[in-house]
Amino acid sequence: MTRFALTVEYDGRPFVGWQRQSEGASVQGSIERALFEVTGEQAAVHAAGRTDAGVHATGMRAHVDVAKAIDPFRLMEALNARLRPDPVAILDCEVVPDDWHARFSCMRRAYVYRITCRRAPLTHELGLAWRVPQPLDAEAMAEGAARLVGRHDFTTFRSAHCQADSPLRTLDRLAVERDGDRMRIHAAARSFLHHQVRSMVGCLAMVGQGKRTPDDLADILAARDRSALWLNAPPDGLYFVGAEYPG
Repeated sequence: MTRFALTVEYDGRPFVGWQRQSEGASVQGSIERALFEVTGEQAAVHAAGRTDAGVHATGMRAHVDVAKAIDPFRLMEALNARLRPDPVAILDCEVVPDDWHARFSCMRRAYVYRITCRRAPLTHELGLAWRVPQPLDAEAMAEGAARLVGRHDFTTFRSAHCQADSPLRTLDRLAVERDGDRMRIHAAARSFLHHQVRSMVGCLAMVGQGKRTPDDLADILAARDRSALWLNAPPDGLYFVGAEYPG
């Protein structure tokens, strides 16, 4: 049995999310189907994170155990051939130790949220970015983001369906980047609560619109109450971009 680590890119629009479910297509299910066609094995694919419906990835990390003797490059090529036409691609495949785990060995996860500020509807970016019809104040958003960095109780930014044992998380990075009418919000932490990134982005956008202040953002964080949340951003602009591991 060989353990392979995969780097996966996907467009989340056609999927119910990463995780295999009883109804609807999933990224996990798509890869496991391709694996069965290549190896004849019913192998489970484990990911660094579980993205929701409509959320994308440019660098999801995953692992799978395969009994069939196969070279990593050949496995990657065979999977990509069988994944078509699903919008999923294996960008890299390598052999890793048996105790390497895509989820439990992960030291930090990184997301990027994409916003396009314009009044006109999106065409090429439809479903791939969040359209906000007015300009956003990036400096105010960055000031608000700074209020959230560090170790806090993120109950306000946590989905009511979150299954995490504790709302305490350490947010390593929350940075706002602007390039013309496009904005990128970068978030990194060892782990995130369900909907945490989308909830933080939604509230930052309201600060950027001048409807709330950075101090207001600190207040709702301190409230530790989901009902205090102003806005949960849509999944369209969210991308899982990377995972870090020891060594």
